[in-house]
Amino acid sequence: MRDLPIHLLRTFLMVAKTLNLTEASKHLHKAPSTISMQLSRLEELVGSTLMERGQHGVRLTPSGIQLTAHAQQLLNLHDQIVGSFQNMDIDGAVRLGSHDQYASRTLSPLLQEFVLSYPEVELEVFCDHSPDTLLRRLEKGLLDIALVEMMADSEGGVRLRRDALVWVGSRDHNLISQRPLPLAVFNEGCNHRLHATELLKDAGISHRIAFTSQSRAGVLAAVRAGIGIGIIPLHTLEDDLIILHEGLPPLPETEVALYTATNINEATKRLERIILDSPVFNSLGST
Repeated sequence: MRDLPIHLLRTFLMVAKTLNLTEASKHLHKAPSTISMQLSRLEELVGSTLMERGQHGVRLTPSGIQLTAHAQQLLNLHDQIVGSFQNMDIDGAVRLGSHDQYASRTLSPLLQEFVLSYPEVELEVFCDHSPDTLLRRLEKGLLDIALVEMMADSEGGVRLRRDALVWVGSRDHNLISQRPLPLAVFNEGCNHRLHATELLKDAGISHRIAFTSQSRAGVLAAVRAGIGIGIIPLHTLEDDLIILHEGLPPLPETEVALYTATNINEATKRLERIILDSPVFNSLGST
């Protein structure tokens, strides 16, 4: 029986996630040719074709789909074992604040990496759509670190990534011509809601708040159901939603900013470094 090297499985899972060698190379900090060689080596070891390469990316074969689940389980267990020995001296609590849209999507794999690498640490995550709420909790000592969405070119925090806000709607429901225009948005305090309603007012477009929620999942469920159109950062767009342009004013850009309390423990410093080093966030200026 042949052993499957961990580094080959990591490469495979990243390619399986992105379905693009170039994109995977950015996350893994490896040349596309190196990734291709590693995939070929893994296919040789398992004795089966895992991916079909094409001009527009790669596609998982049935064997590749089967390996994906097994490989993820193996890597999770491996990282938990290694982390329990290498980071036994790192403990304490880490209180992270974030907008729900990042906690539920972009942050998810980073938090998984952190939890597996530092099993003795108690991670607490607080989500809120209001930047002011997150920053107040940080100032009051209720949070150790906060990932906050700010308007582009504002001040404060370490700016990680710039993004554009976009209007989104359901592929199955055309609401763009309805007046008043129905909106599905976060509760008051959200910059998306504030700027969208101000821009619509300035453009003379009558509108109404048709649905509100504290969570991204709730807002997007309403969009998919045709209750209203939503506003999200471009990089969080999901395949079953469409960007709406016609007749709507352009929305402003935002920046993801990382704020850290003055006195933090070693565990918080480790999480801060994971976020700062992540290719997902260290791409300021890209959309």
